[in-house]
Amino acid sequence: MTEPLIISVRTSASPSAALKALTDSQAVTTWLAEKADIDLPRRYAFWGPSIPEGDGPHQELMSATDSTITFKWLLDGEQTTTEIAIGVEDAETRVTVTQSHFDFNDVITGASIRGVLQSFWALSLANLVDYLDGRPLTTRGDFTTSDLDAEVDIDAPAAQVYDSLISSQKVSEWFGYPVEIEPHIDGRFAMGGIDNNPHPAIIVDLVPERRVSINWGPGGISTWELADSDGKTRLTLVSSGFDQGNPPYAAWLGLLAGLAELRRYHEIPEWEPITVAA
Repeated sequence: MTEPLIISVRTSASPSAALKALTDSQAVTTWLAEKADIDLPRRYAFWGPSIPEGDGPHQELMSATDSTITFKWLLDGEQTTTEIAIGVEDAETRVTVTQSHFDFNDVITGASIRGVLQSFWALSLANLVDYLDGRPLTTRGDFTTSDLDAEVDIDAPAAQVYDSLISSQKVSEWFGYPVEIEPHIDGRFAMGGIDNNPHPAIIVDLVPERRVSINWGPGGISTWELADSDGKTRLTLVSSGFDQGNPPYAAWLGLLAGLAELRRYHEIPEWEPITVAA
């Protein structure tokens, strides 16, 4: 049995607003899934292309209170358990997902769809927070396609957005994990730092204020394109060079979750990360 995955996010919304966003079918189809069937205390189900194995509702509600929703979720033949809890800490609302049956090895190997759960919930909770804040949402994943093509408009000049994609300090801030970058073609992009990463990604294309391409190895090449858009910067993310028969969905969802945080990093005064250390 693996240790449970725990992801907690902060929001300025009230606990009651967070509860409504989690339990209203229309709200859930805005920030989480294409379809939802919610009728507490009997049903809590969601499905669609943006949901792992989302061909139909595979959830079974176990319990629901004013602060916690717990359901079984059948994924890759395993009956997992998901708990979504609302609380208040340090005078701010926290939403915490506790998810069973997550194994980080599945992220690396792609052996089970459960390997996407960490980045799936990171992106979903980022969209929940933006929904509660009345902000535009980030593109959700699509498990029915082998293409990744996402756009976000960031209210900041292209030069600033570009710098936040190639500066080790700034990427480490908004990504929430130490990253060391050599900002030139053939430069290393090392998660955890160059000394701690014997197999870093490599920058394969770099056009100042316009484009950054990173080769992740078997995970393919991710390209960020920047363009002016009505005084904002339009950032387009595409992926190529991966195994079409086994798309790196976990990594893609992680990149999309990163885009959500990157936009907030530039747009929110006195920014702080959405995610709270568990």
